[in-house]
Amino acid sequence: MARAFRHLKGGVRIVNDRIQDMGTLTPFVNESVTDGKGFVLAPGFIDSHSHHDRRLFENPSAIAVTSQGVTTIVVGQDGGSTPIDTIRARIKATPISVNVATYTGQAWLREQVMKDDLLRKATAEEIGSMKIILDRELDKGSLGLGTGLEYEEAFYSNRDEVVELAKVAAAKGGRYISHIRSEDMHVEESIEEIIEIGRAAKIPVQISHIKIALRSKWGNSASIVRQLQQARLEGINITADVYPYNMWGSTPRVLFPKKDFESLVSAEFATRELFDPASSVMTNYPPNKTYEGKTVTEIGKLNNETPAQALLRIIRETAETGSSIVATSMSEVDISNFIDWEHANICSDGTISGHPRGHGSFTRVLGKYVREQNLMPLETAIYKMTGLTAEHVGIKYRGVIARGNFADLVLFDPATIIDKATITNSTALSTGIEYVWVNGKLVYRNQVAQPNFPGRFIVR
Repeated sequence: MARAFRHLKGGVRIVNDRIQDMGTLTPFVNESVTDGKGFVLAPGFIDSHSHHDRRLFENPSAIAVTSQGVTTIVVGQDGGSTPIDTIRARIKATPISVNVATYTGQAWLREQVMKDDLLRKATAEEIGSMKIILDRELDKGSLGLGTGLEYEEAFYSNRDEVVELAKVAAAKGGRYISHIRSEDMHVEESIEEIIEIGRAAKIPVQISHIKIALRSKWGNSASIVRQLQQARLEGINITADVYPYNMWGSTPRVLFPKKDFESLVSAEFATRELFDPASSVMTNYPPNKTYEGKTVTEIGKLNNETPAQALLRIIRETAETGSSIVATSMSEVDISNFIDWEHANICSDGTISGHPRGHGSFTRVLGKYVREQNLMPLETAIYKMTGLTAEHVGIKYRGVIARGNFADLVLFDPATIIDKATITNSTALSTGIEYVWVNGKLVYRNQVAQPNFPGRFIVR
């Protein structure tokens, strides 16, 4: 990465919500001073793909993210989103400790126009109505268009629909982010699709939580990075974000790429190629809470079924209620290659419970991949959580410690920082994060949320 970094010893002066000065500073009379004790002071981390808005207003301290050093969450991912007026009203009614920015979701747009009739292509008239809604959200500060093309709400939309919507975002200076159509069987073709969307709409495009979730394609990350680099050489501004786990978390329905949810053949393929049923845990199972915390293999044994038969049972029994699984399905080599790609930033794809990534993604990168594995310099990893992320999502005046920027800051100990969350204890707090400030206010200190709620809605 062609960037120069320096270790600087000194201070940062915060006045109200901004950074006023930095360097060798002498405290003013009666000025409050925090001793950094030689730890690292970095810009507050920006989570480019977050679902922490779910239940955020029930948990306004947002300790799941602040405990990782995250000061801004970017939501509206995977095609779902909340109207900006609603987000603003909720923040006004219930102040929060973290900043929020949002994309506008294609699936949400489809639901507004097509109601429950989503398992088909949209008509030209329907696309026109979606474009009007998207345009209004962009005027209110949306970062751009977000899609979740693997999910059923958007899976049946074609590329033309997405391109037409992306062009609206491009016209307003917005961006495009996507959970691509396939992360397993057709990952290369799906990456080519997002490249073509970027080319046709003339818009920056970002791959959400880039991964290879098909066992027989593990090890192909270098080839995919070459595919992305070639697109960049052709003028496509394509980037990616990535979280540091070999487990994804979602609905088990994504384990059926053909959407043939009653096929034993497809279920058997899934257990061989798409996930490890013996180490993949159901985290939400409304019809039978006793299944929560159990692997698919364990659920099968309880019913004298093979893992594939158990998977069909899970799909069948949760068809109406929905369910969630944390599924093991990626290679550590691929994860490291994607994290190391110079145009990839760090994300969590997390919620406040269920998958350990919701409490541990950023500290895990700094502890496991930087300190323990020496995958990259500390400064590079921080940049992938701050300045690079701000650039990728289109946020200004955050992500860099500079005069005039907002005072979103994290102080951490690089010698002890590490994640502690696991599947069985997904809300365990990380160690090593000492202080976190959002808009100049202290919101987290030594594993304790502070009673300040300075979070804001951030516009494009």
